Amino acid sequence: RHDAGHIDPDIHHRRGVPVIDAAIGKIVRLTGSFQLVAGDSRMQEQLDEFVRSVPVGLTGQSLQTFADAYLDSLLTYGNALGEMLIDNRTGYLGGLQTVPAELVQIRPGSHPLERQYWLRGEQESDSIRIARPERILFTALNPPPGGVYGVSVLRGLPALSHILLRIYACIGQNYDRMGNVRYAVTYKPSNDPNERAYAGERARQIAKEWSEGMRAGAAGEIRDFICAGDVDIRVIGADNALLDTEVPVRQLLEQLIAKLSIPPFLLGLNWSSTERMSSQQADILTSELEYYRRLLEPVLRRVGIAFLRLAGSAAGVSVEWSNINLQDETEYAQARLWNAQAAQLEQQLENC
Repeated sequence: RHDAGHIDPDIHHRRGVPVIDAAIGKIVRLTGSFQLVAGDSRMQEQLDEFVRSVPVGLTGQSLQTFADAYLDSLLTYGNALGEMLIDNRTGYLGGLQTVPAELVQIRPGSHPLERQYWLRGEQESDSIRIARPERILFTALNPPPGGVYGVSVLRGLPALSHILLRIYACIGQNYDRMGNVRYAVTYKPSNDPNERAYAGERARQIAKEWSEGMRAGAAGEIRDFICAGDVDIRVIGADNALLDTEVPVRQLLEQLIAKLSIPPFLLGLNWSSTERMSSQQADILTSELEYYRRLLEPVLRRVGIAFLRLAGSAAGVSVEWSNINLQDETEYAQARLWNAQAAQLEQQLENC
């Protein structure tokens, strides 16, 4: 079934493949910081203090912390669920918390735009309707037409990550077999009947001396192995070369990174000695981050409006985001310079 109660167990491949976990973490951080601006300037100071110090769960603080956790859940599971906590003593908005999305089921209300939130029970009849739906914050990522629940950015990745993990497991097994050097000691007696008669005893003596020499080497003591006769010593597996895994691993990583829209060098993958972020890559990454901002903005605005309403203000709230990177700052400055130069030139032409 396709609902928030069914979390694909393969999503945990995020933890198994560090590059996936790193990419999602970078998306969350690159989304950037924000400021809530109150429509009534007299409430701005209180709103700023709320944004800086609002408790988030048991250990977090600030609205930025809540937004990061909310976006992380949205990317990983395709759904993000939060709750606004009202202080019963003061009546103000006292805190925020993120909640696992699979704990709540969304059902249609009396009209198409009404949503009802139900706490899931072990059975359908055990579900409990949430009495204060206005305190619930819910966002779905790319829900299918007519659907309620979103789709994780990890959809399609578990199949690739499973192959990648199998390759890594095989590499580890090969190094257990071939990287941990083992020796084959072969004693070849000559055609002399006397030597052949004592071949078994000499083989046992060789094995004993070899074992003692290896144990001494493990303890840091260097011993020479001296024996008489034709003795052949070879490393087991030395004639077999390890499979080259660079090409298949890179192909899989390219597929994973293409899905997550993160430039490879930001994840420590230097596939080219002159690799840098091109303007096209920057535009694509910026458009991805702006999309996630559009998903977060209604949630942040709802939190800010709830705080102002409970504080006795009817003012509105807007969200101002910081510029995504310094490259944007440079481009904006260059654009302002060109606009100023164009305005100055137009004024000179008018005076003439």
